[in-house]
Amino acid sequence: MKIALVRVNYNSKYITPPLGLGYLASYAEKYGHEVLIIDALRDNLSNKEVVEIIDKQGISAVGITCLSFFYNEVVELSKMLKNEGKKVFIGGVHPTFNPKQTLIDTQADYVSLGEGEIALKKLLDANFDGEGILGIYNLKNLPEVPLKGEKVENLDDLPFPDWEQMPPDKYPIISGEISKKYPIGIIATTRGCPFSCKFCQSPAFYERKIRFRSPENVVDEIEFLVKKFGVKEIHFEDDNFTLKREHAYEICRLIVERKIKISFTCPNGIRAEFTDEKLMQMMKKAGCYCIAYGIESANPEILKNISKNENLDLIKKSVELASNCGILTKGFFIFGLEGETKQTIKQTIQYAISLKLTLADFNILSIFPDENNQKNNEQKVLSEKLSQNDLIRAKNSAIFKFYSRPQIWFRLIKNFFDK
Repeated sequence: MKIALVRVNYNSKYITPPLGLGYLASYAEKYGHEVLIIDALRDNLSNKEVVEIIDKQGISAVGITCLSFFYNEVVELSKMLKNEGKKVFIGGVHPTFNPKQTLIDTQADYVSLGEGEIALKKLLDANFDGEGILGIYNLKNLPEVPLKGEKVENLDDLPFPDWEQMPPDKYPIISGEISKKYPIGIIATTRGCPFSCKFCQSPAFYERKIRFRSPENVVDEIEFLVKKFGVKEIHFEDDNFTLKREHAYEICRLIVERKIKISFTCPNGIRAEFTDEKLMQMMKKAGCYCIAYGIESANPEILKNISKNENLDLIKKSVELASNCGILTKGFFIFGLEGETKQTIKQTIQYAISLKLTLADFNILSIFPDENNQKNNEQKVLSEKLSQNDLIRAKNSAIFKFYSRPQIWFRLIKNFFDK
């Protein structure tokens, strides 16, 4: 059976290959199905143009990936496809946690909950009859507590994403403010995270479990991307690349052993307690030039409120260790978390400035979906003592105070010339 898998066009300053669709496509293709990936974000396609492409290809079944941030665009596309008589299913984080409302709003035939490779393969095998397939539901068979789809437990059993339909050189703008070399390939070496940060969807989506690809499988994919597509840089998109130090170390060691000439970065953020000098030095030797840290706040009570069980002193030591190894660092911070005040914001800004960071990303907490308002650009404020305008002013102040220091620009300029 032939199917189109779609990422809609939406307002985003970063455009990365849709790894999830790439895995869905390659897994279905492994079992004889024909898959067309339509990346409307990359190609700047309207929903109308997406429908026209699907019609011209004679495709009758369409899967759409859905995050809350671009939910409205998914709803519009799904309705347009249904008006054309297409079969539609919606997958991703949003329908996993809001299956009933997603089915009502999109008029889709099915939603897919959780990881979708096995569920999609079974749906296509059954000629789009989802009856009895775990993780696939419509309004008639949606239970009170629906179960997620079956997972591929051994990640090495998954074929590499369908890179032929997502060639890295077609994605010039990749996650993160700095990059050294192009083209860039993105790779996930794990799925899931064992922690329970309240602002993150991963604990609920992956049920606080983590699975690892073997280091050999990861480095095989890196070699494939280098040889097939001329990739010169890798972005590891794991929730935490260094969670198992020996796993990260072995990946880096194999890169060195196989003499693969790449640069790489960990833009999603790592946890400080899972780093040490031996690992940092091996990462640097393998080509690592930048690491991000998910810090969020410098107030211990706020970190406790969001179940972010990290030690601020350890973060400081890890950032300094990375810097001493010649690795640039970036910190992620969130304003507006539970318990936030003007004083805790000042505390976080001062802490950010005290760290040996090269970059800092100050964000305002966004809560999606909001059951009272489906507009994507509206945010809910958790703190009773701060308004949305207070948070916007705090963000602007933090950016100015952090980046107005000469040493930050020295570090950035050094990276630019250190190719």
